[in-house]
Amino acid sequence: MSKVTEFANPAPLGLMGFGMTTILLNLQNLGLFKLNSMILAMGIFYGGVAQIIAGVMEFRKGNTFGTTAFTSYGLFWLSLVFQIVFPIVFPLSASQLAPDSTAWASYLLLWGFFTMIMFFGTLRANRGLQTVFLTLAALFFLLAAVVYSPALLPVAAVDGILCGFTAFYLALAEVLNEGQEKPVLPIGPMKP
Repeated sequence: MSKVTEFANPAPLGLMGFGMTTILLNLQNLGLFKLNSMILAMGIFYGGVAQIIAGVMEFRKGNTFGTTAFTSYGLFWLSLVFQIVFPIVFPLSASQLAPDSTAWASYLLLWGFFTMIMFFGTLRANRGLQTVFLTLAALFFLLAAVVYSPALLPVAAVDGILCGFTAFYLALAEVLNEGQEKPVLPIGPMKP
């Protein structure tokens, strides 16, 4: 039996799951449609499960950053959907289990700090990845502020759509550039 020595790049899967789910949620934040099962399903399966799979694949490749990022954000999506759905499924407990404003703001701030630290891990990566993490950190901080200042929601939503499209673009660039064995879509230089 031959041993496989080269693995496929799991980053496009994780980036696409993150990007598409983030775009949809922030289109909803802009008020284009209501929070519905389409967004929740994307959060569970593509934003959640697909990113966790990408994180496990990054682990197999020995990429600590990719493992940490994809697995963490996959679990973020699952935890976000759970927080939205759990009080609805168990309404008798909703008043006791649903997060209040302080809990939501704390949750989002912690994800913002985590993302800002992860952003520093991208400083030797391409500009596309840096942009994803910088706009995502801003998104988490903006969403935490939205808890107390709802007028900021459109600003957060626009940042979220930009973040999602950057991840979407980076995923497509990695697939096309690898497939064509040349830069088809630029992603910016990497620092040595």
